Amino acid sequence: MKTETEIRQALVHYSRESVARGLSNATAGNLSIRFNEGMLITPSGIAPDQMSEDQIAEVTFDGSFKGKWKPSSEWALHAILYRTRPEARAIVHAHPTYCVALSVLREAMPPFHYMVASFGGNEVPCAPYRTFGGQALAEAVAGTMGTTYKACLMANHGMIALGGSLASAFAQTEKLEVLARQYQLARTMGTAKLLSDEEMAEVHEAYKSYGYGEPGTSTG
Repeated sequence: MKTETEIRQALVHYSRESVARGLSNATAGNLSIRFNEGMLITPSGIAPDQMSEDQIAEVTFDGSFKGKWKPSSEWALHAILYRTRPEARAIVHAHPTYCVALSVLREAMPPFHYMVASFGGNEVPCAPYRTFGGQALAEAVAGTMGTTYKACLMANHGMIALGGSLASAFAQTEKLEVLARQYQLARTMGTAKLLSDEEMAEVHEAYKSYGYGEPGTSTG
């Protein structure tokens, strides 16, 4: 079990990594970890390279927060996912270039590659557009992710991923961006040939015994 200080340090570290690895820029994006009866979340309007541990905000799921630093404007988005997905321990919302490009098309990522299955379904869905920072966006994303998807695109905005740890949610974010780039490259070369429902069912079954995850957990 990590201490509060270690959690704060991890949020600052991964915020900086998200910029260093091209997953977000400037103050775009936000990260959180479930904590006590709420969460610890990155602050509003502070660039990761200027962020410090004491600026990480402790927020309840109704938006009340401690301290003088305002939580991310997307706190409601994180809160609704923690309420509806009890297995979620951490969330990463980012604006990676290729995910954003695909989100502008308002299309789901189809099963062009077997690793799409690792996000919980036969596609990575795209949540409908809603203005950033509002309850309507939070509800749209939660409705799109349901109880099975580990990530989704957000129309004309970006993406979001959840995981059992911050490292896991961050890895999901990186993987989704790689897949988005590969998918868009394939589309420039021709029409992508998609895996069938039967082929994806075989992938989901194969994932049950893949790697070191718990039985039945997609870890690819």
